[in-house]
Amino acid sequence: MAIKTQTETFRGYGKLFSLAAQTALECRFPEASVLTAHVRVHLSGTEAGNGEVRYYGRAHFSIVYEDADRHVCRAEKGVEFSAIAKDARIVPACAVRAQPAVENVAVRREGASIFVTALIGTDISVFGEQTFDYLAGGELVCRRDPVNFFCAHLADGATEVEDDFDVGMIGDILQHAETVHLSAVTCTAGMLHAEGEVFVGLLALRGEDPVSLERLIPFAIDIPSDAAQAGCKARVAVSVPEIALNADADEEKGTRIHATLSLRASGVIYEQVAVSGVTDAFSRTNRILLTYAENESEGAGETSQLTERISGRAALSSAINFSDTLQAIVLQRAEANIMRGNNGIHVEGVAMATLLVQGADGRRAIELSLPFSIPVQASDARVDVLVCGMSARQKEEGCIDAEATLKLTLTERIHAAARLVAQVQEGEPVPVNDCAVSVYVPRAGDGLWELSKRLGKSPEEVTESNPDLEFPIREGQRVVIYRKKTLG
Repeated sequence: MAIKTQTETFRGYGKLFSLAAQTALECRFPEASVLTAHVRVHLSGTEAGNGEVRYYGRAHFSIVYEDADRHVCRAEKGVEFSAIAKDARIVPACAVRAQPAVENVAVRREGASIFVTALIGTDISVFGEQTFDYLAGGELVCRRDPVNFFCAHLADGATEVEDDFDVGMIGDILQHAETVHLSAVTCTAGMLHAEGEVFVGLLALRGEDPVSLERLIPFAIDIPSDAAQAGCKARVAVSVPEIALNADADEEKGTRIHATLSLRASGVIYEQVAVSGVTDAFSRTNRILLTYAENESEGAGETSQLTERISGRAALSSAINFSDTLQAIVLQRAEANIMRGNNGIHVEGVAMATLLVQGADGRRAIELSLPFSIPVQASDARVDVLVCGMSARQKEEGCIDAEATLKLTLTERIHAAARLVAQVQEGEPVPVNDCAVSVYVPRAGDGLWELSKRLGKSPEEVTESNPDLEFPIREGQRVVIYRKKTLG
């Protein structure tokens, strides 16, 4: 007779897998002596189909250049785009979260035109229903352990923030770049709350010369969600689809900027679910073969913030000397990852910016980079870095000493692995021991379950016969097994 078992099915919703996609976008401008090129990209939608994800949006290209009369000018263009990432596991029922980032910007001249090319990298997370069957009981001696599983709940929100700030006397705003930095993500009953700052970097004209300006604009977004509860952990990505900058000039007071920013937030709230299933089992009568269901899920842990001032000798893309005048630092950005080494765990990366200089032959741009390494406590976390307040000086000819403030947010990654017995296959009968009493010499280090499994007795039967046993088993201990005899 086959062993009778009882199974149950877990049904949850979570992150199924991740994809990384790249696409190149290009924009054409009339021939010019380009100083800086900047590209902002924002998604307007994503669609999951059979075996593919389609994502689409708009890229905003802007260049600052010097014309034939050496006046600094600007030009802007927008490009609509659509791209596809393929994976056979994607079905229309999946939900998709995509986060684009500009990985590289290149400028080339062809004939009487300038082409700006942007390489867009997009991190895609695919969410959907996750199910697996697991053994819940039956005619077996079972070990039950709670295993954790993270269920995901998606939540979206938007808000608008405004700010006014004085910038002295300036003329035209040539270029602007925005970087979002999250400082806190919390959940309360029915609400996901995110707050942080938007770094707005401006390149403007003061007289005939370019100057760089910057502003940190605080924001807060409340996203309603029935899944949000106090103590829940979450991740949020915030973008700036639109920004409007209006300048009000006064000959005595200077220029006052009024900034209006539209913010869009995509959040994932993680619910930790404990599944009480069978993690191991054996039969008193037959040998059995166990098949396991294994599922991994990812959640978010604690969030921590760190502010560091870094300085050092910067690497330069081209030469510089004392005849060059430093005018502006723009397009501040950073790349960073957590690294583990002999000296502990560090956030290692590089802060980058574009340095505008005035030379004898006109203005030109130099790319500078400043590496950094900051010790941290987190062993596995997502790192968000904001660079602000960068300055540069040429104290030694041909060399640039740079300083910058880094604001880091570390969001801990938590992984849960659920491994439960899914199926049982019955094998040969177990030989029967007819002795009324047996003495067993266990292996040192065995726990109660390991010992019970070796003896073919339930943990309750082992401890009933051996109430003085201590676990884990020590060297030299003995186990006595009593078997009831029946009279024929």
